[in-house]
Amino acid sequence: MKGGRIIALRGALRGALKLALTPVSAGRSAARWVVLVGLLMPLGVVVMPTPSSAFAGPDDPGWQRYQQRFVLAEGRIIDTANADVSHTEGQGWGMFLAVQFGDQGTFDRLWQWTEAHLARSDVDLFAWRYDPGTTPHVADDNNATDGDLFMAWALQLAADRWEDRRYAARSESIRESIRDHLIVNVGGYDVLLPGLQGFRHDGFADINLSYWVIPALRDFAARYPDEPWQAVIDSGHQLLERAQFGPKGLPADWLRLQRSGELTPALEWPTRFGFENVRTPLYFTWGGLRGVDTLEKIARFWDQPAPPAWIDVRSGETASYPLSQGGLAINALLSGRPWAIAKIPAAEENYYSATLLLLARVAASQLSLGAR
Repeated sequence: MKGGRIIALRGALRGALKLALTPVSAGRSAARWVVLVGLLMPLGVVVMPTPSSAFAGPDDPGWQRYQQRFVLAEGRIIDTANADVSHTEGQGWGMFLAVQFGDQGTFDRLWQWTEAHLARSDVDLFAWRYDPGTTPHVADDNNATDGDLFMAWALQLAADRWEDRRYAARSESIRESIRDHLIVNVGGYDVLLPGLQGFRHDGFADINLSYWVIPALRDFAARYPDEPWQAVIDSGHQLLERAQFGPKGLPADWLRLQRSGELTPALEWPTRFGFENVRTPLYFTWGGLRGVDTLEKIARFWDQPAPPAWIDVRSGETASYPLSQGGLAINALLSGRPWAIAKIPAAEENYYSATLLLLARVAASQLSLGAR
């Protein structure tokens, strides 16, 4: 029996490798993911993210280039396309990447700066934006839930990697604040509010599916099964399935969820699939939910020589400029082509694109598709 299992495992691995290396159109990319997982899971090989596994060292050329361009000495990550402001999403992404690249020194600088300049005193969350060109530098103490979620996750992973209980304690306090203040039920769905203020209204809530960082939510659900993280994942999955608007069936960046359960593009934002939602295929594919039909529609839309950076889901109007290098890396991950993900951000790419590129590299590695 044991010998037969080894032979079967070898055959499955050969089949999975052959499939992974076979070019495929975007229209068949979801099928490839399903077949890959189907080949391996019956034999006990689970294709799922492994956040605590090694990725690369601090001397990785992509990570080095990223730090040189976007990480200041004091530990602040600058948004080079937005007057060098800083956001909690950037700090959280940077902390997560520092763990993945085994760079505790950079992790500590990022975390210490964030605690010193963005931590709120009333709740264990963080003001979302720091502007070095204004006084005060923090004019709005509202949080951004995706940034807080990434910081909580990065701190837990740092505690795992470097065995520092201080990281774990701070991760716990942030995670509990997200749980207690930012998860609400609307229309029968457990959703993440994008922030404490301004998103929940009488009879509806405005949500953004790119705030569903599925691998982080999965990690929390595994560690704390009595908390509502799995319910949030399930609701995000269901809402993404429903978020198909216009002729191409694409999700708008911002959605309005009514108490009745009705889901429409939100009124206060452009009805575009673009700058925000480019992250949704990254997080859902990374988190093992590539089979969502909406993701296949995104893959089809991006299956063109130079996909536009955004499209209005209702009018069909598109951007006059193409998807960034980071967006193209997400497209490669989505369509099962990890070898097409660049290792180093190009010199002309801004902070957002460069960050998405490195996150896509990590995601591909954790999905065992070999992009290093």
